Amino acid sequence: MTDKPMAGVRILEVAQFTFVPAAGAILADWGAEVVKIEHSSRGDAARGQTNIGSIDLAAGSFRPIFQHPNRGKRSVGLDLAHPAAKEILYDLARRSDVFLTNFLPDALSRLEIDVEHIRAVNPSIVYARGSGYGARGPDAGKPAFDATAFWARGGSSFGVTPPGSDRPLYMPAGAYGDSMGGITVAAGIAGALYARATTGEGSVVDVSLLATGAWAAGLSVNLSLLSGDPMPPNSLPEPGPARNPIYGAFRTADDRWIQISMLQAGRYWADVCRHIDRPELIEDERFDTLPKLMANAPAANAILVEAIAAHPLAHWQKRFETLEGAWAIYQNSLEVAQDPQLRANGYIAPVTDVEGNERELLANPVQFDETPPALVRAPEFAEHTDDVLRELGIDEERLIELKLAEAIT
Repeated sequence: MTDKPMAGVRILEVAQFTFVPAAGAILADWGAEVVKIEHSSRGDAARGQTNIGSIDLAAGSFRPIFQHPNRGKRSVGLDLAHPAAKEILYDLARRSDVFLTNFLPDALSRLEIDVEHIRAVNPSIVYARGSGYGARGPDAGKPAFDATAFWARGGSSFGVTPPGSDRPLYMPAGAYGDSMGGITVAAGIAGALYARATTGEGSVVDVSLLATGAWAAGLSVNLSLLSGDPMPPNSLPEPGPARNPIYGAFRTADDRWIQISMLQAGRYWADVCRHIDRPELIEDERFDTLPKLMANAPAANAILVEAIAAHPLAHWQKRFETLEGAWAIYQNSLEVAQDPQLRANGYIAPVTDVEGNERELLANPVQFDETPPALVRAPEFAEHTDDVLRELGIDEERLIELKLAEAIT
């Protein structure tokens, strides 16, 4: 077994923004050689995104919005509307195992990089396409981002927006659905490569943001399929449902939150009582059997609410170190970035930027043989054009001709 299970696999990517490029980055983390095709003059549109929320990234070259879905790749600048550039793309497709794209159907057809044209030059290639709404149906050709297809239409926003809110809640992080969609595309490609290894036939892999969003909200969607009714949206984080006193979000004295998720109340109640320094509750006649605890769940829950509210988060982090059941604090993005468990397992990984500065990026959540991935920075625009074309046998004279014709960068 190797920690680079995709070593030797060649990926040809014609995609931009985050959703599908993130799949290419994950496959590169797993050892694949990924050649990213960018427009010869405009590049990936994500390169132009320099302001994220209140953080202005224009001053530096290391931009996480581009590094996250593009690390480990080589960049080639081609104008696919130019016949000579298209022939170069077909030459790359002939030697590739996977063609990866998120272009809309009209663009794929117009540029002649749809399934039919790519399969004509490489019949066994795995053709993977990410879309907003799937390959069929009335909305198959519509543009989408994760905010529209995954978050809004897929049901997540409705599920987290409290009743009475004056507006729907937005995604908790940039490229939120894109990142989940990216690893879904990577998993689909892995399955298709296995099928090709056993049958010799390449598959067409389809992943949509809408389907990924619906899958993320799958429990609610499946319950609605069963009942015929919409699931109600969640309320603001408050202590858990009355049926289980030790499940839910609990506020600390310094206005932080702790999530306690102990589905077996009878098993964990006594341990919780000891950890909140209320051992007498174990023998309390209201709670000393599971049926009584369930019958008096609101009262038990109120005691836990009061106890946790009496001390700051730091107190409970220390006190709950030996708590048997599942619990966690609600962390902000910086706390996640510094989480000792992520770091102990190599999920925050070092990477060297183009200027030689040591940076860090979040690694993808899959590891092989307990080995964290070794990350490589994302490419500069069209950085590898000459090298990749030389590998195709194109000589220096032809390179100059292609550049003068504006077919390549």
